[in-house]
Amino acid sequence: MRPFDPRVLTVAPAARRPVLLLAVVGVLQGAATIGTAFALAALVVAVVGGAGLVAPAGWLAGLLVVRAALGWAAERTAARAGVEVTAALRSALLRRWLTVPAEQRPDPDRGATLAAQGVAAVEPYAARFLPALVAGAVVPVLAVAALVWVDWVSALVVVLTLPLLPLFAALIGAATRDETDRRWAALSALAGHFVDVMRGLPTLVGYGRAGRQVEVVAEVSRQHRRATMRTLRLAFMSSAALELLASISVAIVAVTVGLRLTHGTVTLQTGLLAILLAPEAYWPIRRVGAEFHNAADGAEAVATVLEELATGPDSPVRGPSARADSLLADELGVALEGVSYSYPGASDHVLRDVSLTTGPGLTVVTGPSGGGKSTLLELVAGLRTPTSGSVVSGPAHLVTQRPFLPAGTLRDALRLGTDASDDALWEALRAVGLEGFVAGLPHALGTRLGDDGVGLSAGQRSRVAIARATLSVAPVLLVDEPTAHLDEASSARVHGLLRDLADRRTVVVVTHRPELVRFADRHVVVAGTGAEVHG
Repeated sequence: MRPFDPRVLTVAPAARRPVLLLAVVGVLQGAATIGTAFALAALVVAVVGGAGLVAPAGWLAGLLVVRAALGWAAERTAARAGVEVTAALRSALLRRWLTVPAEQRPDPDRGATLAAQGVAAVEPYAARFLPALVAGAVVPVLAVAALVWVDWVSALVVVLTLPLLPLFAALIGAATRDETDRRWAALSALAGHFVDVMRGLPTLVGYGRAGRQVEVVAEVSRQHRRATMRTLRLAFMSSAALELLASISVAIVAVTVGLRLTHGTVTLQTGLLAILLAPEAYWPIRRVGAEFHNAADGAEAVATVLEELATGPDSPVRGPSARADSLLADELGVALEGVSYSYPGASDHVLRDVSLTTGPGLTVVTGPSGGGKSTLLELVAGLRTPTSGSVVSGPAHLVTQRPFLPAGTLRDALRLGTDASDDALWEALRAVGLEGFVAGLPHALGTRLGDDGVGLSAGQRSRVAIARATLSVAPVLLVDEPTAHLDEASSARVHGLLRDLADRRTVVVVTHRPELVRFADRHVVVAGTGAEVHG
């Protein structure tokens, strides 16, 4: 874990201005703190010596007001920096994962943990730790410089003892890093297991194993709780150690000042300034240590996010032939040449040496279950990178077996990726036979759906996804098992729609239904070791 990684400002340009403002405010706060010490010492000397109080009291009051204003500005700027850094990092992560093939994405449990809890932990890091880090870099230097000018003996004591604080903080920080790594691993395990349980909950209930998973989740939660408590215990112990070390160091300065005051080798004002300035040299470093523990998860998340974003895309496979280039000049076709693919970590190829060229019209892909039909569509859509060979396609719209519908209104689900009018939405719904159903809903297009289309049946979700595909302007339409959850009448309607779309687009459909093959311009049989093209 690095206290501050400048790459944050590269991936989150919106955070540059708040971080710069934090640095400026930190410098001004340090100067105001030093000035307050001088004004307070002058006021005490004036009270003891019976001199005029108006000038030092006025300076002290003014500086206190300035410090309050700077404190308000620092808190406001820090809060803004926290929100902007968090939003920028999460957006950068999601953009990367949505634009790279599946092989370059993290596992779902790790990705969910990093984008949710991980990035959320960056906010205290940016809002609390970074301002403390700026103050820790600026205020001690100003305080020591003022001490050198006022009393070099006290400055020497501070210079000799001050490095002990970051040294102890670094030693404790190493232990904190190990505890944070264990806590992060426990959190990832908890998130991953919870995701797996939620996905398989219907199956677990069906086999009467849901109760057992409650115990497993509880045990993983206990492991995470124990890791969290170990980290907190270490944080409290380290804060106490830094407090004790700083208190002893300030006490040494106070003792030396007191002895010299007794022998008359230093004035009262100089002694007061030394005693007032010494704590200001130690306090920012103590705060950095305390805030670092509070933001340890954020520091770990920043390092992980930057490592994820720094990973470049894999080397591209060989380019297409001149024949494929000619076919795709108008971006209407699909060409695969010698394509093989194996899943990450697997030794066997799910597809081997597949070559296929298709243009506008209806291409129906059939084959045995597990033969690689869905993988073929994902390769064409760019969701996966072939192990060898080349895949070239015009802009494509993919409808998967389990289409994604975001939480929101039905209108939002249909408009995903488009800005179609309501009239166009109704026309698309009419084409898939959902116009009457949607019109009968209490809020029609404004009906709210739950996450992943909760509120609709599997067949209705499939038809909404196909309706959304008709609104797309992509010249290539890829559809995976469009009628898997539909009755005969609805299936016939969807088949007719796909034939109509194939008049002006390249439509590639994966299906187990033989009736659609009769209407295909090309029939492709995929069986893992190749592709046989008919028609």
